Amino acid sequence: MSGRRMALNRLRERLPVDAAALDRFVARHGSPIIEGERATFLFRGDADAVSVRHRVVGLPDPLEMRRLDGTDLWAASTVLPEGSRVEYQLELRRGEHHERFNDPLNPRVAHSPVGSSSVCAAVGYEVPDWVRPDPEARPGELVEQVLRSKALRRDQPVHLYLPARFHRAKRYPLLVVHDGTDYLGYAAMKTVLDNLIHRLDVAPLVAAFVPPRDRLKEYPNHAPHARFVARELVPRISEQLPLVDTPEGRCLMGSSFGGIASLSTAVRYPGLFGSLLLQSASLVFTDIGTEHGGGPYFDPVVKFVNRYRARPSAPVERIYMSCGTYEPLITPNRSMVPVFREAGMTVRFTEARDGHNWENWRDRLRDGLSWVYPGPQKFVYE
Repeated sequence: MSGRRMALNRLRERLPVDAAALDRFVARHGSPIIEGERATFLFRGDADAVSVRHRVVGLPDPLEMRRLDGTDLWAASTVLPEGSRVEYQLELRRGEHHERFNDPLNPRVAHSPVGSSSVCAAVGYEVPDWVRPDPEARPGELVEQVLRSKALRRDQPVHLYLPARFHRAKRYPLLVVHDGTDYLGYAAMKTVLDNLIHRLDVAPLVAAFVPPRDRLKEYPNHAPHARFVARELVPRISEQLPLVDTPEGRCLMGSSFGGIASLSTAVRYPGLFGSLLLQSASLVFTDIGTEHGGGPYFDPVVKFVNRYRARPSAPVERIYMSCGTYEPLITPNRSMVPVFREAGMTVRFTEARDGHNWENWRDRLRDGLSWVYPGPQKFVYE
C-alpha cells in the first residue's frame, strides 16, 4: 500500500469499538476491501469459524477468517495481483452445522448453471463495456428450431442467431457453439455478438447455439454427437441460410467439456471446419500412469487427449485458446499449445487472471471472435 496503512489495521488500532462503529466501518468499506494488491474479506455474525471458499490454484482453500477481538467482525486478507477476478463464497460453522453462502456484504454476483457466487475484482479488472446492451447496436435475431437427429436419436433444439441487417444476398460464416444456452444465459453472448458486429470488431455471422442433453456423456469424444454436428446440423443450416461454403467460414467453439467436444468433432471430420475457439478446454492427459485426478467422467477425455498427443493431426487451420491462470486446467492448456503448433496449426493462446467460470469466458469473447472472424467484411460475400 506504498506506506498507507490498511483499513483493517486502522480499525484494530481503535479496538475496542462498539457495534455502531463496526456498522459504519462495514457500510463504508463493504467486502472485500481492495487496497492495492491486497484483498480483505469481511463477515459479521456469530460463528465458531468462518472461511472464504474458492477455486483459485495457489491460494489456500479454505482461506480461514479470524475474528477481531471483542467484536463479531471476521476478516481474512490475501494478495490478488492486478487484473484478477475471483469468484468465491463464505463458509460458516456453528457447532456441527456448516453453511455456505454468497458474501452478504458484497452485492457483486456471478451466475452459472450450478448456482451463483460472489465476485472479487482486483485493481485493474473492469467488466468490458461490450458485454452490456448498447442502445446504438442494432440487435440480431434469435430463432429457435428443433432438428430431428438420427445420430442422437432425439429432437435437438437449436437457437440460430441471425445478425442485424441479415440479407439472403450475402453469405455469412457459421459459428457452432457448444453449451449454447449457457453461453446465451451466462456469458451474454447475444448481446456480445450484437455489440461486436455493430462496432466492426467481428464480421456479421450466423451462430448455432446448441445445448446438450447429457454433456458429460456427449461431449468427450462421442461419435453420435460429432456425427450430429458434422453430418446433420451444418448441412441443414447450410440448406436454410446463405453461408460461406468453405472451411474458413466454419468454426466450432466450446468451454470446458465443450472444448473437448469441439476438438474431437474436428478430429473426426478433418477439413470440415477451418477454426476452433476453445475456452478452458478440459485437455487433461497422462504422460505417465493412468491417474489423472478428474474422476470417471474424465476417463474418455484423457483417453482421447492421450491418443491425440501420441499422433497429433491438424483437423483445422487455426485454433484460438484461452484459459484462466487460477484454474487447474491452465497447465494442460499451456502444454497443448506446442502440440497443436507442431501439428501445423496456427494457435493464438491467451491467459487471464480468472478461473473456470462463465464470466472469464465471456470476457475473452472479443479477443477470440475477432481473431477467428475479423470485421468488418472479410467473411461476407455478395
